Amino acid sequence: MTDSNKTLLLFFDRPTEPCFMQKGEAGSTFQLPDNFYPDKYKSLSTTLANRFGSDSPSIPITDIVLPNLQLPMELPYNEQFSLFVPKHRQMAGKLIDIFMGMRNVQELISVCSYCQLRINPYMFNYCLSVAILHRPDTKGLDIPTFAETFPDKFMDPKVFRRAREISNVVTSGVRMPITIPLNYTASESEPEQRVAYFREDMGINLHHWHWHLVYPFEAADRAIVNKDRRGELFYYMHQQIIARYNAERLCNNLNRVKRFNNFREPIEEGYFPKLDSQVASRSWPPRFAGSTIRDLDRPVDQIRSDVSELETWRDRFIQAIEDNAIILPNGRSMQLDEATGIDVLGNLMESSVISRNRPYYGDLHNMGHVFISYSHDPDHRNLEQFGVMGDSATAMRDPIFYRWHSYIDDIFNLHKSKLPTYGEDRLDFPGIRLSSVSVEGAGGTNAFATQWEQSTVELSRGMDFTPRGSVLARFTHLQHEEFNYVIEVNNTTGSSAMGTFRIFIAPTLDENGSPLPFEDQRRLMIELDKFSQPLNPGTNTVRRRSLDSSVTIPYERTFRSQADRPGDPGSAEAAQFDFCGCGWPHHMLIPKGTPEGYPMVLFAMVTNWDEDRIEQDLVGTCNDAASYCGIRDRRYPDRRAMGFPFDRPADPSVTSLHDFLKPNMAVRDCTIRFTDATRIHGQRG
Repeated sequence: MTDSNKTLLLFFDRPTEPCFMQKGEAGSTFQLPDNFYPDKYKSLSTTLANRFGSDSPSIPITDIVLPNLQLPMELPYNEQFSLFVPKHRQMAGKLIDIFMGMRNVQELISVCSYCQLRINPYMFNYCLSVAILHRPDTKGLDIPTFAETFPDKFMDPKVFRRAREISNVVTSGVRMPITIPLNYTASESEPEQRVAYFREDMGINLHHWHWHLVYPFEAADRAIVNKDRRGELFYYMHQQIIARYNAERLCNNLNRVKRFNNFREPIEEGYFPKLDSQVASRSWPPRFAGSTIRDLDRPVDQIRSDVSELETWRDRFIQAIEDNAIILPNGRSMQLDEATGIDVLGNLMESSVISRNRPYYGDLHNMGHVFISYSHDPDHRNLEQFGVMGDSATAMRDPIFYRWHSYIDDIFNLHKSKLPTYGEDRLDFPGIRLSSVSVEGAGGTNAFATQWEQSTVELSRGMDFTPRGSVLARFTHLQHEEFNYVIEVNNTTGSSAMGTFRIFIAPTLDENGSPLPFEDQRRLMIELDKFSQPLNPGTNTVRRRSLDSSVTIPYERTFRSQADRPGDPGSAEAAQFDFCGCGWPHHMLIPKGTPEGYPMVLFAMVTNWDEDRIEQDLVGTCNDAASYCGIRDRRYPDRRAMGFPFDRPADPSVTSLHDFLKPNMAVRDCTIRFTDATRIHGQRG
């Protein structure tokens, strides 16, 4: 298994260079059948096959009967690719089906070698990644991080010009990292720039890209799309992004996000991404302040849609919530129950092949991205491609992403507000009393400490047509000092119990310095961790490291280098390394805070694990970032609603967090203190 599967990874190396060029550290070359070469290379096929000599490892490619690739090849090679564009999703779905349908890895390598020379590189990379994640014979393979393969989607193009200068001058030996400035898209006179460190963080954008990789839209095999509670996870993961972003805004003296709910009004904010596409060979288009979304008529993308269509889908969606039922294709209605209603709505909102009624409820979330991303050229008269909102790897860079998703979240909250409030029978854990929660760490007792950190990422895999060798880029991101939770629990039941601990953090004050009402504060609750722990009779002191968060993945997996991957493909260590690329970056676990210490409230709760647990085997799977990503090939590991106990409004009598507390809950006022200093990754203190 190992040699063939490792060969698949070579397709991620220098993705726009033909696969008959040298690939990987060993300089391997694919020996293609003559009929696999595109017409422009056919006359040179013999020369190309022998150009690297016997020292270069040769990989013979089997000549197979090729599948029908007409649909995937409709996307031009040098164009952008977007999962949000319906036609592109159809093309990708077909290519995923082809890759999944290959009888063995050797056939998959053959069809990939043919496709790599013809298929749009972005789409080819996405579809091959989805196939590797879902084929039973390739699940142990580690997919290189997207920032390695297509670094142009994540950083200032000056980096690549500088990299080419260095690589042409220094052909061997150690090369110094190229430093990416922290703020390069706008000046301090733009208020939104205060939170650019969040929006443009490489790890955050990689998380969003990888989430959509794990949860694709289209595939003939519905099991690839129809994962456990996928629709609810779409709602909750994005809800948490908005809660986190609002906390960052409050820390930077900005108002919370203003939702984008009037599709006819101008978008106040502009955004100039300062990115170049290495594949499309052009700059990503900006959106000027005051732009409006307009009717789309872009034959080149097979898109013709009016803004009124968005409004119709929105109105039907809200009507379904009001009626507490959706209309099925056969005209019958289906009730939205308390347990699964949010999952059904999530799958309608992020329209995919498992939407219950796609023709009627449409494609609101995805087409919202598309309309905004084409606001600069809705009829293609200027031959422009979509802006950053059109790509899951770049969308979170733009302020409008958060305004759009704030509105999406408001719509979901309409459904949540119609559900019955949680009574004491569902909130309390009889006999278990949580007496206190606190934090210990380098920041001090009940204080979190943050600062800047510089990390280095390897770009050589994505640097095509340059001399080979290491290309390093150094970028600056937020980081926090690690800490421990200390939770005091008293078990008065007289016997051992198992508890599920749920830890959240939220701001305490609004933009004006006034205490947040509970309804506002619950929607700002950021999940930090969730874990199970046995509780002995009597007093228990539970300690938990921040490094073990169920939300995040560590630096090494967010920016993982394939060379650091443990074990062989198919091994237990390698399997842990695959799906695990999905997760919130650990360096962004805690909001930035302020120099004087931003006030927050830490919330801890313990619930009955016997009522929470999901019976399943977790051997050989990745579950350390399950809160936002679920668990590969398994059910979501918590029976309760995602975000419990803050996923729905409380009883009207609850006006503050203290009113909400039960004996199995505790809170602690704390602060986040930011130091405007920069350290190198690996240093502490």
